[in-house]
Amino acid sequence: MVALSVLQAAHLQAAVRIKDITSVLGVRDNQLIGYGLVVGLNGTGDSMRGSPFTEQSLRAMLERLGAKFARGASRSRNVASVLVTATLPPFALKGTRVDVTVSSLGDATSLQGGTLVLTPLKGADGKVYAVAQGQLVISGFNAQGQAAQVTQGVPTAARIPNGAIIERELKGDFHDKKVLVLSLNNPDFNTAERIAAAINAWARKRFGRPIAAARDLRAVFVRRPENIRVNRLLAEIGNLVVQPDTPARVVIDERTGTVVIGHNVRISTVAVTQGNLTVKITELPVASQPAPFSNGETVILPQTFVATQEKKANVAILKGTSLERLVTALNRLGVKPKDIIAILQAIKSAGALQAELVVQ
Repeated sequence: MVALSVLQAAHLQAAVRIKDITSVLGVRDNQLIGYGLVVGLNGTGDSMRGSPFTEQSLRAMLERLGAKFARGASRSRNVASVLVTATLPPFALKGTRVDVTVSSLGDATSLQGGTLVLTPLKGADGKVYAVAQGQLVISGFNAQGQAAQVTQGVPTAARIPNGAIIERELKGDFHDKKVLVLSLNNPDFNTAERIAAAINAWARKRFGRPIAAARDLRAVFVRRPENIRVNRLLAEIGNLVVQPDTPARVVIDERTGTVVIGHNVRISTVAVTQGNLTVKITELPVASQPAPFSNGETVILPQTFVATQEKKANVAILKGTSLERLVTALNRLGVKPKDIIAILQAIKSAGALQAELVVQ
């Protein structure tokens, strides 16, 4: 269970910078993807029969390099077909290096010790924006013998730090925009209005007039004055602080028993009882043997013992006028996280939980 002192500390909501809770529309990453070959594997690559596309790619690559061989002539397992992915950051310049992720496509068992050969990375428009090449770094391994096999992590996926070089820049008119849009990471009407108010309070002192307006719960429009650059405007706006509003929400992860209760969660007055009934059934069959010289047969007689045990059930009245009082009441019941999940779900079904219940 969460300690009460931690929840008390969470109760003190601090103001945050606008740059930490918003993103600028148009300033975004772009996904890149490419198909390539990893060479130098120690017999753990694709089998040419099980992954025919690997042989085709290997033959095509060698032909471009001036070497030729007949179809089916290669039986090497030192090559693997891989899918290479990367993220193109905003405003990336030519020559900038980014990390890439390499994932096996065929039946290779491990990419340990492999090297990715030159691989073009394309965007959604089909244009090449980067090229990747380099030594693979993996976190898992695979070892096997004749009767046993040990695998740790995922040896068929790897990364290449700074493995791709940007070859094409994304052009745009971001620096010429007259209206900027701030997108809220956690959409909320109240937070959007607070952001617009903070920007306008600063703009009245800086430019003598307001420049921001909240369009809806997701976006705040900012009109750029003529006498300031976009970079400077966003830098000054980003450092302004606001206090974001948070919705009343309870998040439950049933797999790990984690319960996160938001600050604004309230519970109407409700009585809760919690207890467990344990039923234990034990089978102890008994062999029944016939009397001497009776010509009888030995039979197995079933024998069942049933025992029940019910833990003491506590009854408590929950009235969550504040998060602290709610947690205190749950602690008073002495329940475990798994039981708290069941209690909160039952309270929600009773209509007494005044919050959104999110079950993951």
